[in-house]
Amino acid sequence: MMNADYQSLLPLIVLSAGATILMLQIAFRRGIVLTATLTTFVLLLAACSVVPAASSIPRLVTPLLQADHIALLFCALFCVAAAVTTVLSIDYLGQRGDQPEEYFLLLVLSTLGACVLAYATHFASLLLGMELMSVALYALIAYPDKSVLPLEAAVKYLVLSGAASASILFGFALLYAATGTLEFVELGRQLGAIPSGDLMLLVASFMIISGIGFKLSLVPFHAWTPDVYDGAPAPITGFLASVSKAAIFIVLLRWFIEADLFRYSILIESITIIAVISMLVGNLLALLQKNIKRMLAYSSIAHMGYLLIILVVSSDSNYRALATEAGIYYLVAYTATTLAAFGLLTMISARHTVRENVQLDDVHGLFWHQPLLASLMLVSLLSLAGIPLTAGFIAKFYLFNVAITGYYWILLASLVIGSSIGIYYYLRVVFYMTRWGDEQQSTLSLVNRPLARIISCALIASILLLGIIPQPLMEYLKSIT
Repeated sequence: MMNADYQSLLPLIVLSAGATILMLQIAFRRGIVLTATLTTFVLLLAACSVVPAASSIPRLVTPLLQADHIALLFCALFCVAAAVTTVLSIDYLGQRGDQPEEYFLLLVLSTLGACVLAYATHFASLLLGMELMSVALYALIAYPDKSVLPLEAAVKYLVLSGAASASILFGFALLYAATGTLEFVELGRQLGAIPSGDLMLLVASFMIISGIGFKLSLVPFHAWTPDVYDGAPAPITGFLASVSKAAIFIVLLRWFIEADLFRYSILIESITIIAVISMLVGNLLALLQKNIKRMLAYSSIAHMGYLLIILVVSSDSNYRALATEAGIYYLVAYTATTLAAFGLLTMISARHTVRENVQLDDVHGLFWHQPLLASLMLVSLLSLAGIPLTAGFIAKFYLFNVAITGYYWILLASLVIGSSIGIYYYLRVVFYMTRWGDEQQSTLSLVNRPLARIISCALIASILLLGIIPQPLMEYLKSIT
């Protein structure tokens, strides 16, 4: 490898070196504040390293990794999201009396796996990144050890995610047996010489779609999502709902584009069906929830269904650039919004060691007791609902534009119906927050922490900025897609 290769991989190198330093620090001197501070520094340094790395791209670094603007953009996004999760976790874990230094090490390793997925252009790097991210999440979901729910959620995620990974791996093995390659681009060339009705390809496609459908919480592979979201610590739930989903989707999009899988109409039709069902089922099930974390879990199923519109529209090469641009914008907006929503749940749950306060009644009167927390939740919910002046509105408008440009009326109708249903259950939380009451005043003092206050304001500002002034990000995305 040349110096330019190493430079283009700077985010991965910084995260790897940071994980090693964290292991040594934990071994010689334990301390939650010290470890969290070092973790935040490593993550922000990795995010900043994309600037010097950008001077050496685009570049194929070995057959495994493709360094380009999209990879660097998502590396920066994942590192910033992990840094926010780190800051939100300090008081949350400190209240539980654990020794959670390893928690922050696992968070860095999971972020490294997500960044590897952003670079992946080969099945080997895809599996390496996916498993590095997922295995770290198994342990992260089990924190803290004084509660039963996190352990139950971790076991469910471990067993089901392991089965999904095995399904994906076996599907890749069948593709390798049929084509003799694991590279995305070369796979596309080899597939051109194989009949589309080949039995081995059909079985491989079914297994891979099933496994990735699980990772993205798509219907009918979604049943684990509400239980794991409900049991996992609130900061990790936000990380799982945003970073892990974005990482899987971006490598899926890269694979479809580089291998030109859009040529298979049966594959696109299957994705269309899954998208429609996910949009409708996710929103309908969210209507029934009084637990906010479970509501957001079903909501995430619907949002992943919205994102599948990108894959379907990309089957037409005339709209592929616009669809890719819309997909990236949606992922950026969804990540910021999801972190904001779970950031609130983290703050109001930090003092409860047995079960988190995530019921609708737990945010009763929040506007009157903690207006900053309520504003954070209000902005994030309005963004998830797609209300104007928020990032979610621009993201959904992008999807609407993509769907109507390609004349995908069924997907467009499902998007409109699903979003309309979503407005009700998002605004129901707002209604509870505006009701007068003083029952929850004693549980909401965490916002007075300076770092929590800064993170709250930063998340609110990012969502509003992306909704009010989206042009800079739009122009940047146009230049890289």
